[in-house]
Amino acid sequence: MTATPLAPADTTARTPVEGARLRALRGPGGVSLRVEGRALVTGAVLAAVGLALAVVLIGTGDFEIAPADVVRTLLGNGSPADDFIVNDLRLPRVLVAVLVGAALGMAGAVFQSVSRNPLGSPDLLGFGYGSAVGALVVIVLFKGGATEVAAGAVAGGVLAGAAVYLLAYKQGVHGYRLVLVGIGSSAVLVAVIQYLIAKAQLVEATRAMVWLTGSLAGRDWSQVWPLLATCALLFPLVLGQNRALRMIEMGDDSAYALGVPVERTRMLLMLAAVLLTTAAAAAAGPISFVALAAPQLARRLTRSPGPNLLTGALMGAVLLLASDLASQRAFGADQLPVGVVTGLVGGVYLLWLLVTERRAGRI
Repeated sequence: MTATPLAPADTTARTPVEGARLRALRGPGGVSLRVEGRALVTGAVLAAVGLALAVVLIGTGDFEIAPADVVRTLLGNGSPADDFIVNDLRLPRVLVAVLVGAALGMAGAVFQSVSRNPLGSPDLLGFGYGSAVGALVVIVLFKGGATEVAAGAVAGGVLAGAAVYLLAYKQGVHGYRLVLVGIGSSAVLVAVIQYLIAKAQLVEATRAMVWLTGSLAGRDWSQVWPLLATCALLFPLVLGQNRALRMIEMGDDSAYALGVPVERTRMLLMLAAVLLTTAAAAAAGPISFVALAAPQLARRLTRSPGPNLLTGALMGAVLLLASDLASQRAFGADQLPVGVVTGLVGGVYLLWLLVTERRAGRI
């Protein structure tokens, strides 16, 4: 897939607090935290919606379970049958959906802020395709199992991220060049994917196509724990750089003047975002468009400048939960992989984004 990179959005030219109502939460010892009221409310609403979707999704399947019974079972008061279905079969799938969506949402927010471009998404910069190439190499050439495929996806995504960074580096990494290099790298990686599929035997080709679609079917606790550990490690790291990322959005010169080590911070954040993307791909395959849409939707809901990291993560989780629910309920007996649903919705969103940016005169 190719696309024309957009010029930096006008919102990046604003100061980090422009138009935002900040509230100070004071704690013991004189510690205070500034939060934006609308962003706080939006995050709370998204968390509530995500929780409701998770409960409904856990109850969805061949054996329907009422939401009240799902909650009762999660609290340890369900019947043995409900306990097995909820905790052993369905809860891991829902947790993978939450973690994958949140990881992609936060990674997308980082890349869009670093590149100062609404198309600065792992989907379009080649990192997702890098994970796909790594996984397909293991599937097609080495006939590896699920663990080896996951490791190949992580390795491929990291290598693709390093290549894009090095190719885009010229006295620093600038957003427009990063998007151009990423789109070019995506085209090359798509060609490699097509070559590997053409080279594969029927069984490996079928397995590769299933993986490339992106799916949450059959996910268990073995996918939950590595993804949870990755998110637990990287989310605080990324959130801790929120202020520096806001400064970078205003431009490198302004960030330098405010004491931000721009290139070091950018490299650290990009590495964290690549690892989040590859961990998500290793757990569920390349789920498309969540990383692209979630940060932009979060920004529109909060009406707040800055990267909107946490709300972007919550929006990503809500989008993937809603897509998985639609994939199981909206198509009758013909359940679709969740990657097909996100692709359908994301394609419409991308067209809308391009039309909106064109009307605003940014492309």
